[in-house]
Amino acid sequence: MWSDPVADMLTRIRNGARVRKKTVQIPASKVKAGIAQVLLDEGYILGFDKIDDAKQGLLRIELKYGPRGEDLIHKIKRESKPGCRVYKSCADIPRVCDGLGIAIISTSSGVLSDRVCREKKVGGELLCSVY
Repeated sequence: MWSDPVADMLTRIRNGARVRKKTVQIPASKVKAGIAQVLLDEGYILGFDKIDDAKQGLLRIELKYGPRGEDLIHKIKRESKPGCRVYKSCADIPRVCDGLGIAIISTSSGVLSDRVCREKKVGGELLCSVY
């Protein structure tokens, strides 16, 4: 059992990208599917799908690389942790790498990127930053 399933997901993506894997599999949950959807919408992964099994299911994430094989995800960092949650209002959401990266936020409207949060004027828990 993990104490932080979201950090486990980010670590599997980070490790898979380092060794140039095409796909990584992680245990599924709604928050993890939301994070994967934001990564897909922002162009950091090729796609994801849910695989049903006898337990909670698995998410299979297809990693994406540049035209010459370079990493698109340079860093993926967990911001809010179980021992120290980080909440941000709409005005306080950070601009990751001056807008070149994204912040992923869990809001009352679901898991959203920082750009969408600013458009909808909602805040929430800052889950991670990607660049």
